[in-house]
Amino acid sequence: MNWWIRPASAGVAGRTETGMAVSDDYRDFVLEQLAPLGHITARRMFGGVGIYANGLFFALIDDDVLYLKGDESLKVEFEAAGSHAFTPFGYDKPMGYWTAPAEAMDDQEFLLDWSRKSLEVAARAAATKKKR
Repeated sequence: MNWWIRPASAGVAGRTETGMAVSDDYRDFVLEQLAPLGHITARRMFGGVGIYANGLFFALIDDDVLYLKGDESLKVEFEAAGSHAFTPFGYDKPMGYWTAPAEAMDDQEFLLDWSRKSLEVAARAAATKKKR
């Protein structure tokens, strides 16, 4: 089993057998992979980690799983790639984040391509928020 894939025994609550929401090793691995995007920072939040590129929140890590920001335009692409929505409050209440495609965790350029799409979604959302 790859070390970045959530174990089947994680259950509905989503906590790994160790009870650790995000391991330092996984966080560091993700940050290293995303470094070409610019100034990458991570902030602990609600038991997980928020990931920012140049100050823009576009990804999160929970239970050693990377989730990328998406919207309706990316939903179909995420689903086609086998990704699933981030559902911390139950499967009937998905949030706007999707698991990074499994292949992306083995291929930095592929991960960066997906991350750039997520950054575009985050930038559009931030621009809309500023207009209000």
